This record gives sequence, structure tokens and C-alpha cells, in this order.
Amino acid sequence: MFDPAQLRTFLAVAQTLSFTQAAGRLGVRQSTVSQQVRRLEAAAGRQLFTRDTHSVRLTEDGEAMLGFARTILEANERAAHWFAGTRLRGRLRFGASEDFVLTRLPEVLEGFRREHPEVDLELTVDLSETLHRRLAAGRLDLVLAKRRPGEPHGRLVWRDRLVWIGSERVRPDPHRPLPLISFPSPALTRARALEVLERSGRSWRVVCTSGSLSGLVAAARAGLGVMAHTLGMIPPGLVHLPSGPGLPELGGVDVVLLHGAAPDSAAGPAEALAQAVLAAGDRLR
Repeated sequence: MFDPAQLRTFLAVAQTLSFTQAAGRLGVRQSTVSQQVRRLEAAAGRQLFTRDTHSVRLTEDGEAMLGFARTILEANERAAHWFAGTRLRGRLRFGASEDFVLTRLPEVLEGFRREHPEVDLELTVDLSETLHRRLAAGRLDLVLAKRRPGEPHGRLVWRDRLVWIGSERVRPDPHRPLPLISFPSPALTRARALEVLERSGRSWRVVCTSGSLSGLVAAARAGLGVMAHTLGMIPPGLVHLPSGPGLPELGGVDVVLLHGAAPDSAAGPAEALAQAVLAAGDRLR
């Protein structure tokens, strides 16, 4: 009843909430995206999006279609692989920053291993900026990392914002240097925190530096200070500290997938894992 091509287009719009960005992700014209969505809405007999000149939002029926679309496309892919007699093989070098690995990625990676047991998956966990450099040097095939909003590189998975987090007992004194817990340079969250603190004239001092998220979280839970972190992935035991006097707004951040110049043996696995990550980003938006 539902055309897989139309469902893929629908998912791209639902993930980005933008017909223009969906067209860029799919490599087609915006008019084609609009046409595919209209045809899917006609087939469903329901409106899936509400849109005006400023925004695109899913309707209640659109939210329901998300689950159906993923199920249909996953079933189609499994059937195609089964009857084509093809199984993905090869080595895939995948890089991800630690906050994703500790929160959102385990389920995705478990599903990927189950679906593609003959792919030799090598996971590298590091800072986003370090992963970018490793990808550019040809040492990784696929990377899930953060980027600054407005930067062009990568396939958008989801948008988030950076916030201040810490123990619920922490109450930073706006008249004293802000105790800062941070990844080492060149971490994007560290750079953003220092940038906004300097711009706002807020004094600060680093009380803990660690390349491990577990180390930062332990320091924050102990009440040593505050740290900049993505709102959608706040570790257990820590809370969002509202911006205000002494805690300036940190702004947004994009989570993106970046493909390297993968050898032929890694191209198929890289795209399969990319699709799994994009689907997960859609569910967790």
C-alpha cells in the first residue's frame, strides 16, 4: 500500500523537520520531496505534516506513521537481503564520541551486529574534533560526532543544544569564578563553554579535566563544579542547571554522521550503520 521511496522521503523530512534539508540528504529537488510527501498523504488519507513559512511539524497521524514507516522499510530491507542472497561483509572502522556511546548507541550497535554478523566492526571512542582528524587521515570509515550549527559537513542526525549540568546541590555563585569541569582541548563543548564565558565577562577556573566522560561525571556528581553537555544526553545523577546570572546560554549543537574515503569493502557496512543511526536519531529526537 505504501511506496518505500515515499516512506524514505517522509522519514527524511520527519528527521530534519525541513523539506530543504531532506532534499539535500536525499540528493533530490525540494519539489520532489514535496510531491513524494503529498502522494504518501494521499495514500494514507491523512495529513502527516503541518507546515507554514517558518516551521514543519508532524501531526498526530505523522507521529504514528513514523513507527509504521520504519517497520515497513526494515522489513523490505531484510527481505531484499534474504532473497538476493547477499550478506554484508568487510571491516568497518566506526568512530563516536563517548557521550553517545554511553547513552544512545548501545542499542544501535547491538542491532547492527545482529543484522550484520559478518561485518568486522571496530569502534573508536574519542573527542569529536579528534575523530574528525582521524577520519580526514583515512583512519576511520564513519564517524558520529558533534559539529557547530551552520557548518556544512556531515549528514544531520539530530539537533540538540548545549546546557550547563551538575549535581542538583550545586548553586554557582555569580560573584566568584565558575568552577568548570571539562574535556581537554580540542573538545567542542570545552571550546564553546570558554567562548561564551569570555564573551559574557564571566570569570572561571577549571577544577577538573578528563578525557573520560565517566571521570567528568564523577567530578560533577561530587559537586566539584559544572560542565557543558548536550541536553538530550544528560548522564544519570546530574541535572540541567538553568541559564541565568553567571551561567550564560551555550547555544545549539548538531549531531552528524561523516563518511570517509572508505574502501569498497567498508562502503556497504558504513551506509548500513549510517541508516541505523539515522533511524535511531529519528526515534530519539
